[in-house]
Amino acid sequence: MTRLQNCPETILIPRGFLFSAVEARIKASGKPDLALAEAPTGATAAAVFTRNRVVAAPVEIGRAALKMSSGKVHAVVVNSGNANCATGRVGRDACKRVCKALARQLGVNASEIFPSSTGIIGVKFPHEKLLAHLPALLEKRAATEESVRAFAGAIMTTDTRPKIASAQIRTAGGIVTLLGVAKGAGMIHPQLATMLVYLFTDAAATPSQLRALLREACDDSLNCISIDGDTSTNDTALLLASGASGVRLSHRHARQKFSLALTDVCQSLAEQIVSDGEGVHHVIRLHVEQARNREEAMTVARAIAHSALVKTAWAGADPNWGRILAAAGRSGVMLDPARVQIWIGGQRVCRNGATARFDERKAHQALAQPVCEVCVRLGRGQAAVHFLTTDLTAEYVRINADYST
Repeated sequence: MTRLQNCPETILIPRGFLFSAVEARIKASGKPDLALAEAPTGATAAAVFTRNRVVAAPVEIGRAALKMSSGKVHAVVVNSGNANCATGRVGRDACKRVCKALARQLGVNASEIFPSSTGIIGVKFPHEKLLAHLPALLEKRAATEESVRAFAGAIMTTDTRPKIASAQIRTAGGIVTLLGVAKGAGMIHPQLATMLVYLFTDAAATPSQLRALLREACDDSLNCISIDGDTSTNDTALLLASGASGVRLSHRHARQKFSLALTDVCQSLAEQIVSDGEGVHHVIRLHVEQARNREEAMTVARAIAHSALVKTAWAGADPNWGRILAAAGRSGVMLDPARVQIWIGGQRVCRNGATARFDERKAHQALAQPVCEVCVRLGRGQAAVHFLTTDLTAEYVRINADYST
């Protein structure tokens, strides 16, 4: 049985990890902006990264470090307020200096330090501030709920609240704990997003086992969300396993239970990210059904979720199903409009590509709720995708118009 904590009052902390955060004055606000997660006895690791061809320095360095260390990580260092992207060789060298300095203070190889950054693109990376605050970061290390919340708060940018989920599973070999911490509110698009997602477990697993588990969990959660259709340069989802519980994921039953728990935690984080999206008033649970395969369903879901006309209709709680149909039609999928059905809030509003009799007031009321179900059936097969997306509001424009100033 999996016990899951969403935005929890009580945080379940895996054994073998310490957390901390400080104010390094990277953010103009003076809020905490430098965070550390350490596995004192080391951890095996796997990660997935942005598919944007423009990638930030920490993504390059982190990817190379995992390869060099054969999937071993001793510590994760994260800063917010500066993405260290489009900073060239200077930015890469600055990132390496931070990793080397932290490795030296921890007595480990620099390849065992995993860096992440989030914030403004194209601004010189203030690595001197990070170097100056590493001692304070190390001094504050702790395995407490307070330290986890501090870590979660320090990695935020335009987020209004931290994103945390944790779970425990019971196996024949003992109890395994799983903790997820994420940030993300804008530039959220399938293929990861301006999401930094850190997953910690005390299970014992090889890097290859973790890679398979992470990819599977992301496919059904973090890669099925979109706020604004922008894919970030810094996307990272990292899974670390300390092995401190002694439960090995090489055992089939333990692996199956862990896989379900990992997906649950990732889905919780995905929902928290979408509900905290920049300027979001309405979250849409978009179901694309009766596709020939998953890829086809995903293509239609993305076309609908990224349509400015659809998203602005949702912002006004306008049951304008024609915009949804038009977006599906231009997705590139060879659908037959005469077989398409659309539901809003449980009411069928489109039957066989044409209007269906429905109560517009009730459809408006459904879309006016914080969360609304929208279903599109293509009439082509049995595959389906469940996708989380949002409306597009004037507040989103205001936030992003003012972001760097």
